[in-house]
Amino acid sequence: MEIAVLFSVFIVLLLIGIPIAFSLGIASLSYLLLADISLTIVPQRMYAGLDSFVLLCIPGFVLAGNLMNVGNITHHIVRFSNALVGHIRGGLGLANVGGSMIFGGISGTAVADAASIGSVMIPGMARAGYDKPFAAAVTAASSTVGPIIPPSVPMIIAGSLSGVSVGKMFLAGAIPGLLMGLAMMITVYILAVKRGYPREKRSTFRELVQEGRSAFWALLMTFIILYGIIGGFFTPTEASIVASLYALVIGMFVYKGINWRNLPQIVVDTVLTSGSLMLLVGLANLFGWILTSEQIPQMVAGLILNISENPLVVILILNLILLFVGTFMETIAALIILFPALMGVATGIGMDPIHFGLMAVLNLMIGLTTPPLGVCLFVVSGIGKLPMLQVARAIVPFLICNLVVLLLVSYVPALSLWLPNLLMGD
Repeated sequence: MEIAVLFSVFIVLLLIGIPIAFSLGIASLSYLLLADISLTIVPQRMYAGLDSFVLLCIPGFVLAGNLMNVGNITHHIVRFSNALVGHIRGGLGLANVGGSMIFGGISGTAVADAASIGSVMIPGMARAGYDKPFAAAVTAASSTVGPIIPPSVPMIIAGSLSGVSVGKMFLAGAIPGLLMGLAMMITVYILAVKRGYPREKRSTFRELVQEGRSAFWALLMTFIILYGIIGGFFTPTEASIVASLYALVIGMFVYKGINWRNLPQIVVDTVLTSGSLMLLVGLANLFGWILTSEQIPQMVAGLILNISENPLVVILILNLILLFVGTFMETIAALIILFPALMGVATGIGMDPIHFGLMAVLNLMIGLTTPPLGVCLFVVSGIGKLPMLQVARAIVPFLICNLVVLLLVSYVPALSLWLPNLLMGD
């Protein structure tokens, strides 16, 4: 009965629009009261969920992303991407995807990507003659590349839950992230040719070099983070602090988008975002502890393996579960609650933890753009002042191409394991 109440309260609260963190907390509290368990378990389990050195890098990367947002980084990334591919049919759409791939290596979050790139590209593409729903759909779909290409906040969570190196998790996302970007660019080009979308004037070599030089500092940030972690110069947590300091210096003295008056608001935004994420992590850990104590993960594993023990079928079932959950649950909460249960199933059929971790994150990212509750769809709908249904229709071709990449990543482990094994060993 207690478990029935736990899930009933949680689902009802989600349906009436209560934030996911509070839904998890209230549902957990309902269970504890009914089961007559001491409420001292609440702070204990919340603290246990946060008591991880790796999780300290989340505020650091959030701060770095905020500094780069304010520091005019989006403007330079978009201009550089447009200089590279703007002359091709549908060039602004291609630049949108390219900009998200570059920006994703800085912010590490899909929603930040959708908001930052979307505020520039959706109005710009509409003025250039693109359908606004198409512009919004491209922005939402390409924003999901952000947490796949390193650095990535969901990868940090997956690494801490599975006990594998966060550096390896970062590297595992590089090739799948590039595949996603390429697949979406092909989709943009096909639709642009079919619908007769415009192309921009080809940039001269001098213009290309000039735009590349202005975007160089943004590109260098990702290199510093990855090289520092892979080379053993610093941990992911230390890398987040290095990234923040780098972003501050570049934003103030190179791009000149940050001044001393901006800093208090940047810090406040970082504290609010990081605090909400940490609250979510703590309450999700409490919820996950209840599920574990009730042996729900073992029940889920048993149900899946009762359907089939064929690895190909089990991987498909895992994908369907993660896609479904990703459409209505926040990524980090879904990882903390589902990851331990599904990880047992995945490793039981011989999947590498890094391979499964990447597959899980990719599923949940696609869920952010899946109707009816995809968060990134709401973000771009708001920016474009469009009905949600229009954007949902326009995003279907991009969902299809991302699902194709998901299947490739799921069934070809080398796509996610080759790079981390090559650079960091077994």
